[in-house]
Amino acid sequence: MYSRLILISLLIISGQLFGQNPSQPLTGVAPGKSSNQPVVIKIEQKQTQTIRGTVIDQSSSGPVPYATVVVLKSDPFIGAITDSSGNFIIRNVPVGRWDIQASFLGYQPAIVREIILISAKETFLTILIKERITQLNEVIIKASNVNKSQPLNSMATVSARMLSVEESKRYAGGFDDPARLASSFAGVASNTDQNGIIVRGNAPKSLQWKMEGIEIPNPSHFGDLSAIGGGTITALSTQMLDNSDFLTGAFPAEYNNALSGVFDIAMRTGNNEKSEHSFQVGTVGIEASSEGPFKKGGKSSYLFNYRYSTLALLAPLLPENADGMKYQDLSFKLNFPTQKAGIFSVWGIGLADKASADPKKDTTEWKYYDDKEQNDIKQNMGAAGVSHKYFFRNNSYIKTTLAATESNTNWDTQKLDENLSLKPLSKINNTNRNFVLSSYVNKKFNARHTNKSGLLVTGMMYDLHLSNSPTQGLPPQEVVNADGFSTLISGYSSSSINLTDKLLMNIGINGQFFTLNNHYTVEPRLGFRQQLSENQSIGLAYGLHSRLEKLNYYCNNSTLTGEKAVNKDLDFSKAHHFVLSYDWNVTELIHAKIEPYYQQLFSVPVIADSSFSFLNLQSDLFFAEKLQNTGEGRNYGIDITLEKYMSKGYYYLFTASVFNSEYKGGDNVWRSTRYNRNYVVNFLIGKEWEMGKNDQNVLSLNTRFSYQGGNRYSPVDETASHVANEIVYDETNAYSLQAQSSFNVHFTASYKVNKKESSREFALKILNATAQPDFYGYQYNLTSNKIEKDLVSVLIPNLSYKIEF
Repeated sequence: MYSRLILISLLIISGQLFGQNPSQPLTGVAPGKSSNQPVVIKIEQKQTQTIRGTVIDQSSSGPVPYATVVVLKSDPFIGAITDSSGNFIIRNVPVGRWDIQASFLGYQPAIVREIILISAKETFLTILIKERITQLNEVIIKASNVNKSQPLNSMATVSARMLSVEESKRYAGGFDDPARLASSFAGVASNTDQNGIIVRGNAPKSLQWKMEGIEIPNPSHFGDLSAIGGGTITALSTQMLDNSDFLTGAFPAEYNNALSGVFDIAMRTGNNEKSEHSFQVGTVGIEASSEGPFKKGGKSSYLFNYRYSTLALLAPLLPENADGMKYQDLSFKLNFPTQKAGIFSVWGIGLADKASADPKKDTTEWKYYDDKEQNDIKQNMGAAGVSHKYFFRNNSYIKTTLAATESNTNWDTQKLDENLSLKPLSKINNTNRNFVLSSYVNKKFNARHTNKSGLLVTGMMYDLHLSNSPTQGLPPQEVVNADGFSTLISGYSSSSINLTDKLLMNIGINGQFFTLNNHYTVEPRLGFRQQLSENQSIGLAYGLHSRLEKLNYYCNNSTLTGEKAVNKDLDFSKAHHFVLSYDWNVTELIHAKIEPYYQQLFSVPVIADSSFSFLNLQSDLFFAEKLQNTGEGRNYGIDITLEKYMSKGYYYLFTASVFNSEYKGGDNVWRSTRYNRNYVVNFLIGKEWEMGKNDQNVLSLNTRFSYQGGNRYSPVDETASHVANEIVYDETNAYSLQAQSSFNVHFTASYKVNKKESSREFALKILNATAQPDFYGYQYNLTSNKIEKDLVSVLIPNLSYKIEF
């Protein structure tokens, strides 16, 4: 096979390939026929579809003309040659699951694995191939990019993997939500009732979300309400996603304002040759998408997706008042390639949420304080931008994006008094608008050295109003009342340098300046990767990282002293990341990875002489005390991944993390953090069967087993709690107790029917099939005057029908 590929590449150079022009497809040659008279072999027994795409240089992002693209294990042999713009088309590929390989003389071949081909939609691939440092001494080539867990960003040395579109649709427990899918990966813990991503013992708020290279607000529905950094489900539909990167430590210099990790989301480009549509209806709502060219024969395209959801049908299975939750989201991308002026794109995402909960009018039913409360929540989030990418002739390009983001939360809580009259308890009316300019230049000097340097300017406009009753029975006090404008400026430069044929160095620096208080940070990044053998490598990386807090914490007033904006001078929270990595391709289909790590956190906001630390902050939006940047933290552990790629109809993924997460508050005492679960183990397995006439339909069963330690919590001061008739924790022994370990099972079953020019899918997805509850501390029972555990159990089944045409 490999000698055949190199022979094909050599024939391309000479302008001959079975008598075809380079832009024409590769096909099998019938026995007894001359190779100068190719025969296109069509398989009539099974539905077929087209695979289109582009082969590009991984370092320069420029097209690779006349590269060979083949469908591995196809019989007869199917393939194509890219044209002068790096584009290829492979027609008449039978529906099913395929691996696609791209190769070109002087480049390392790359394999894109587990591509699912359906009869309703064409598949578009962007294949990255890397130029070889030295010329080949022999004609035998083996594909090196067979590891789909490697990130798209070539400057990420360790602790990064690609999240593929196909995985996000297939893995059980993902629920078509990239945030929930990420909890399958090593180093990540999560809960079932919300999708906050806990990376290596860090709070979900420490993660940065990026879209099309721009930081966006938390894209989750009902985001930051029950957990800052979390929500119910993201607005990122799998219909819109392209392959994206998920980074969990020591990330490259281009990433700023991120402390624990980065979710770097990319939107795919719509089909510019054929209009395609899909519609799905299920127990949690409806979804519709459409894509296609603006005009026939043109190169521009559109893509959009809309979802509307309500949990009313699932109310009996969910916590009380969940039926009052309604949410919708819209995302789109318009793509306008030009001949000489580069590529323009317009993209956006938005969500709108609404929820309400009414109080119980019968006072004998007032078991908890929540039973007296009326909550009305409206929330909106949006991001939109215009991007331009222009290629120069010297293996370099510039990409510039202008974008705007907005997040708005309006949450009004009232409480019934003894006369059944509603009294104000708390109110949030926050609006944050960011205006972003991002521009960078990527230059490939040669096969050994590539540099990426850029500037990011984020203007922050805010209008924040928060008030809260400090204790039951007292009127609300103003916590934040502020509006204004500030700016975060970041610049970076990062280089990827092959020091030898087997030793890679990624080096860079990032700087940030926050105009609200004139604090700045300069952050070096350094990584090495040594290829030990054809299938083994080790990596070592270091990075200094930092992150701002939410703006309301800089503007809060002290309820103790009455001082205004007591935390305006708050500095960045910072962390040193050290990661060692061992990567082993056991076989072409089995991959193993082991990563020990250590994180030293410092400049963490804490309260003087207190156990309080922002490292444990979960959902206290009404925090109103003075902070100082003297806290510390440390996270250390080991992440293990063992993965078998899809072959012979089945796959599996095993991930395990053993770790310790500690912090030091304002009292200089080291303790476990809230998120110190100590261990997380996941096992995913799935099987596919080809069924029906001509084996063109697919039955798929997937499950995920997750076992993880419980969150930490503080003991209850029972005496003080009974006096106050509400829970009072003993914060002198903060997070000294641990909740019980949890065992979760998620399940997905689907049956896809491929018909001519359309496909239909029946699916059942069950999140938390064992109804394992999440523990959130304690609550005070007003009826029995007892202290009870606050347990939230969420079991969500989604039975759906989807048609694509």
